[in-house]
Amino acid sequence: MEKHNDILHILIDRETLSKRVDEMGKQISKDFAGKRPLIISILKGSWIFLADLIRAMDIDADVDFMAISSYGSGTNSTGEIKLIMDLNRSVKGRDVLIVEDIIDSGLTMDYMLKLLKARGANTVTIATLLSKPSRRKIQIPIDYVGFEIEDKFVIGYGLDFDEKFRGLKDIAVLRPEAYQN
Repeated sequence: MEKHNDILHILIDRETLSKRVDEMGKQISKDFAGKRPLIISILKGSWIFLADLIRAMDIDADVDFMAISSYGSGTNSTGEIKLIMDLNRSVKGRDVLIVEDIIDSGLTMDYMLKLLKARGANTVTIATLLSKPSRRKIQIPIDYVGFEIEDKFVIGYGLDFDEKFRGLKDIAVLRPEAYQN
């Protein structure tokens, strides 16, 4: 799967990813020392990042999942946020850490922040593997950023195009002709 004709080039290799995720896990552990946060992974793209991040942390945490979409099957956000799968745990009075694969427009994270605060979360902190600041429509506070990237369509390490490429061990740029039909 690593050598695929639809890949333009590797943007972030697996060694660089691993090193940065370990650094993030150590910082999160330090910042949440003495607390037991509720980590919310946004499916589907963030589960690989979450697995590596939580193994890099040395604090106890509860984990839950939400599925939210603003994309459908295309490469651009529709702007309409859909809650596909909700939490199994209450966030009331909890320190929450949202783990996301990529933040571009900020619309999904803005929705999440408002939702979790309305549900009574004590604090809401955001960790994202990738950030595309040039695409931001809503400025949101991002506490932990793995990498800032340019406006390219990326795949791998949990990120997909039409449910493909999640299993790539690196983060790669998808060839435009692969999705511009």
